[in-house]
Amino acid sequence: MAVPDETGGTGSGGGTDLERGVGALEKFQERVDKLLADLESSAASRTKVAAQTVPRSSFSGPNAPFAEADGLYAQYNRVHESLVSLSATLRDQIEYLRIAVYGSAVGYDNVEDELRRRFHEIRADLVEDASRAKESEHRTNDDKSASYGRDEKR
Repeated sequence: MAVPDETGGTGSGGGTDLERGVGALEKFQERVDKLLADLESSAASRTKVAAQTVPRSSFSGPNAPFAEADGLYAQYNRVHESLVSLSATLRDQIEYLRIAVYGSAVGYDNVEDELRRRFHEIRADLVEDASRAKESEHRTNDDKSASYGRDEKR
């Protein structure tokens, strides 16, 4: 176990823990910024994923009654919407981390008001998204339980 020395470091010859922590956070921020730039320039960016849609007519002729094609189209749309949402959430989480790392490096009191506002806005959105996901999972589990109960009675 490292013991702090008189400089506030651990005696391992590399400055204080705080200095190493800030340096590590700055490196982390650089990596997060690169990841965010890579994501936005890739096919996984929110706008590119959102633009990749398939019309219903691609699964069968227009207005042709084909239940399997309707089901496939509904599932495609569900997955597509989930991917668009995932892309947006990932971007927000990365931005949230970037702002947090910046705030750690410069001190919260030195963070611009606009960045603080954005940080809290993203946090509120992420909490709301998590709450909706939990409710949705709970409803899905309730539906499955009700379905199992009906199957057992047959």
